[in-house]
Amino acid sequence: MALNRILKYFNIAILLALAVALLAVYWYAWRPLPQTSGTLRAPLAQNVTIERDALGVPHIAAANIDDALFAQGFVTAQDRLWQMDLLRRTAAGRLAEVVGSGALELDREARRFRLERLAERQAKTLPAADRAVLAAYARGVNYFIETNRGRLPVEFSLLGYDPRPWRIEDSLLVGLYMFRDLSSSWRNDLQKSELLADGDPAKVAFLFPLRAGGEIQPGSNAWALAGSRTASGRPLLSNDPHLEYSLPGIWYMVHLRAHGLNVSGAALSGVPCVILGHNERIAWGVTNMQADVQDLYEERLDPRTGQYVFENKIEQAQLEHETIPVKDAAPVDFAQWVTRHGPVLAAGKRFFALRWTAAETDAAFPFLDLDRSSNWQEFTAALARFPGPAQNFVYADSGGNIGYHGAGKVPIRRGWNGDVPVDGPSGKYEWDGYIPFDELPRSYNPPSGIVVSANQNPFPPDYPYRVNGNFAAPYRSSQIYALLAARKAWRPEEMLAIQKDVYSPLCHFLARELAAAYARRKIHDPALDEAIGILRSWNGQMERDQAAPLIATLVYQRLLIAMAQRAAPRKAALYDPLTEAGLDSLHMAPFVVEKLLRERPKDWFPDYDQLLLGALLDAVGEGRRTQGHDLQRWEWGRYNELLLRNPVVGRIPFIGQYFDIGPVEQSGTGTTVKQTSRGLGPSMRMTADLADMDRSSMNIVAGESGQPLSWHYKDQWEAYYTGRSFPMQFHRVDAKARLMLVPE
Repeated sequence: MALNRILKYFNIAILLALAVALLAVYWYAWRPLPQTSGTLRAPLAQNVTIERDALGVPHIAAANIDDALFAQGFVTAQDRLWQMDLLRRTAAGRLAEVVGSGALELDREARRFRLERLAERQAKTLPAADRAVLAAYARGVNYFIETNRGRLPVEFSLLGYDPRPWRIEDSLLVGLYMFRDLSSSWRNDLQKSELLADGDPAKVAFLFPLRAGGEIQPGSNAWALAGSRTASGRPLLSNDPHLEYSLPGIWYMVHLRAHGLNVSGAALSGVPCVILGHNERIAWGVTNMQADVQDLYEERLDPRTGQYVFENKIEQAQLEHETIPVKDAAPVDFAQWVTRHGPVLAAGKRFFALRWTAAETDAAFPFLDLDRSSNWQEFTAALARFPGPAQNFVYADSGGNIGYHGAGKVPIRRGWNGDVPVDGPSGKYEWDGYIPFDELPRSYNPPSGIVVSANQNPFPPDYPYRVNGNFAAPYRSSQIYALLAARKAWRPEEMLAIQKDVYSPLCHFLARELAAAYARRKIHDPALDEAIGILRSWNGQMERDQAAPLIATLVYQRLLIAMAQRAAPRKAALYDPLTEAGLDSLHMAPFVVEKLLRERPKDWFPDYDQLLLGALLDAVGEGRRTQGHDLQRWEWGRYNELLLRNPVVGRIPFIGQYFDIGPVEQSGTGTTVKQTSRGLGPSMRMTADLADMDRSSMNIVAGESGQPLSWHYKDQWEAYYTGRSFPMQFHRVDAKARLMLVPE
């Protein structure tokens, strides 16, 4: 009897614990899910209808643009408020305030860029019309926050804080965060300078040529096809930006309709309007230009007083002092000097000031004008106001036109390149304004009927201005162009095959070089025979279930080591190119490996076949240590693995892993059209059909919602991973839920 009572009480305790757990899940995670049907009263001028399709994409219909933008802010906050707050905190250097001292270094790094100060300054100088756009969006965000106090997304409960109201400055902060992510090159300048000082200058220059950069960096693909190359006789436009992975992703799909506005596409969480997409007449995509818009100036500065020299005169740097709040700990002081060139970064006993276009360009937010453009002239007029980061905009319209135009501020450097730090005191290295918009690279209706932008250098050799940048090698752009030019009568659904292409010209070249070197040696090494057989029969496709991509990549990494050691032996020892972080920190242009092996200069290596086979021997040894002795069972995808972690919920013991994605194996690499690494890949895929906008398609990485219990948290993942997409419902919307916002 006593045992039965014990079992009874034990079972009751289990049931009570389960009930408490279910109640907690309901209260903290299910109850905050957004209301998507019914009626709500809101501070609007007129009624707004929000229809959500099967993916949870909001289709907003309003009588006026102000109400439409209010509704956009509201629905974005419904789905992504935690992400929005995370983005503004990351940009401003305010993460430690809610997550603790582990984020202190991230906060210090962010504050060096002064983004919060820049956002506050920009908010004061915005044109009135641009300010109204941001203000309407902020009102919608704040309406959601105020009407949902006590049932906000679960991350706020887990971290124990409430978000403050959304401000115009916060949307500008998110934009500046993207600016920083897409244009930070100052570390490359410092690294190249260090290698030049401690190595062979000619060899370092070979490894780090002007107008070239590493492959694994935020990039993108975009192209437009004229009607002469499509089945419909009207243009097609595709875009797949390559950005750092996150959960949820950076893009939020939305459709805005109001008087004079009907636009659908991808918005940034925390920013109004559509950033890339289509309206009734035009479509556009965006890639990062990779132009160098940062310079380091070595200052002759007294760190005690802030006095420094400029043109033989003493100037006074401004001391900016801040306090970084830290959760459950004392606040931390942060101070830095700011000279006429920018914030001062200390490197040992040397002081470098960072000059950056984001800190100097006029405030502007032209995306509403862009969303309402109906032709090339209106489109480029809107782009002319775009301050940055420097981007490539690819264009198509229903009239049959296609085009491309660079946009954003690119500094003019007279007589110098900006690839290494320059002398600050002399005054000889000041920017001479910015390249005029009309003189930035552009193309309109090229005879080929093809426009391709894949982060390649858009500036011709005879360009009148001296321009530097981390431009991608032409591997991706050449492959895209070759595929598009190979045939005509393209259909919109066929664009996905190009976006998924994983052929690597560089790795395929390495495989052929290795096989040829082995044949010339006329040897049979048991350790290499199998590897050479695999490489010799390989077609260059970086498929996740293949061994050849892994072998070629491991060889490539060892070639980087060997080349760096020849150029600067002592400095190269500081870097480890065997890890992705090491490769990124070394930031060598990948095409220089191919260039070296094609030209085989004698002053680099005495025997290139020996170099290649030595690298192969090391690569096989490394592969066997990590994936076993049977090379036929090696898989590239196990090396190129993706794990998408939920930054808060994913850390909950036992259950958090169910809200992550992965680990999963990936195909592709940095030199393939489908550009992937462990931390970066296509952030969305879009194809716009200018013959019938309802045949356009778009998908993002995971889903519309950032709330873990939402049906739309990761309902797009399977399609994304397997390379499928979804219709962009435009004229015909299949609504699964309808919410009415009515004036208070």
